[in-house]
Amino acid sequence: QVQLVESGGGLVQFGGSMTLSCTASGDIRMIYSMGWYRQAPGKERELVATIARDSTTVNYADFVEGRFTLSRDIAKNTVDLQMNDLQPEDTAVYYCHAARAQQLFLPDFWGQGTQVTVSS
Repeated sequence: QVQLVESGGGLVQFGGSMTLSCTASGDIRMIYSMGWYRQAPGKERELVATIARDSTTVNYADFVEGRFTLSRDIAKNTVDLQMNDLQPEDTAVYYCHAARAQQLFLPDFWGQGTQVTVSS
């Protein structure tokens, strides 16, 4: 199994910055990729950014528009999401996500979620 523990989140002003961190533990070999999703009230969960463990290419959602940066520390099994120029529409619960490398018929791994609120 894999456990994902998130840190960061909270209240930030319009145009401000915030960093979310996620640390994976357990059987890391089960992870194909790691990244972040978010879910705003009344909306579906959506991809923010993700990176495969054997890649240096980050896949960003279109709405990121260069404002967010996903970084990874393979030795520490962490992914950080640096968010700049935050807008009220970025308000959501942000979830760390790890896609499975094996047993693909089972659900992926998710963190507990952390609230990000951007005040206007």
